[in-house]
Amino acid sequence: MKISYHKVILEKRFPLAISRGIRYNSDNMFLCLEKDGITAWGEAAPGKSEGAGTVEEVQQILEKFIAQGIEGVSIQSLYDLARAQKIPPCAYVALDTALWDWTAKKAGLPLYQMLGFSKPQTPTSVTIGINTPEVVKERIPLLLKGTGVKSLKIKLGSPEGVTADKAMFKQVLESTRNYSVKLRVDANGGWNVSEAQHMMRWLADRKVDYIEQPLKEGEESELIHLYKNRPLPIYVDESCRFAENIPAFAAHVDGVNMKLMKCGGITEALRIIATARAHGLKTMIGCMSESSVAIAAAAAISGGIDHIDLDSHYNLAPDPAKGAPMVDGITLPTDFPGHGAELKKEFYA
Repeated sequence: MKISYHKVILEKRFPLAISRGIRYNSDNMFLCLEKDGITAWGEAAPGKSEGAGTVEEVQQILEKFIAQGIEGVSIQSLYDLARAQKIPPCAYVALDTALWDWTAKKAGLPLYQMLGFSKPQTPTSVTIGINTPEVVKERIPLLLKGTGVKSLKIKLGSPEGVTADKAMFKQVLESTRNYSVKLRVDANGGWNVSEAQHMMRWLADRKVDYIEQPLKEGEESELIHLYKNRPLPIYVDESCRFAENIPAFAAHVDGVNMKLMKCGGITEALRIIATARAHGLKTMIGCMSESSVAIAAAAAISGGIDHIDLDSHYNLAPDPAKGAPMVDGITLPTDFPGHGAELKKEFYA
């Protein structure tokens, strides 16, 4: 087995502003695994809040882990070992997805088929970050005109307060009135309980589909105050990192949003799906700053998920990888063996 690492700068078309700050270009790490004539790919999006802040740190962590010996060990057992050793999920995800990619290629099957999923039928949401009404007015036609996009996820929770949130959302409504598009809202923990209660009622009157992460991570005990008589379904994102998080808040939410960078890969994402279903919850899959490699891996399991937010590769200029195309608003896995994506050769470090 040969493993190599490639550092690539992901350049965004538009910066993404959320309640916790603005995200510009990012450095991602691509892991290439070669064995038995098969080449497989994984991707890591480092983040200080996720335990590994740089590509260099991700590579060092993975090199040390892999040096223990990984051949002949099941993917699930390797994941459990990584968790036991407190390997940051945003680092381990590169190895986990590469292993699943290699296994499906070895079997000669698209990963989604090997895992027993159908292709997704649900359009992906495309995200608009926190912006002024003027920027929203300019941005929405670029996202919707002739693109096939059918759903927008609007980031609220502005540091300037709910008045700014309302001003932005009113412009979203105005700018989308000539398009057939669904609207969802993600506050990224930017509200307190009273703000969340008020904004959920206000947004429900404006036909929003659901609200995501209205309260900060760590304030899950407060969700009970939002859940009773809620005017909108409530999903949690930052509050749900692993399957074992779910039972603590399952009675006070409608669904959970998983991200491969947050949970550490496909292995744990499958467990999150199963645990959420066992508790009667809906599921969503999202992304961070990722190329087509990580998006393709997530798309491989998206056929079993209720809401999809796999759009970060559409905001890259350019996407250094290929895979996970949008067809009629849906981010699709390909029918090639594996997850179907790879780093373009011109981006090899």
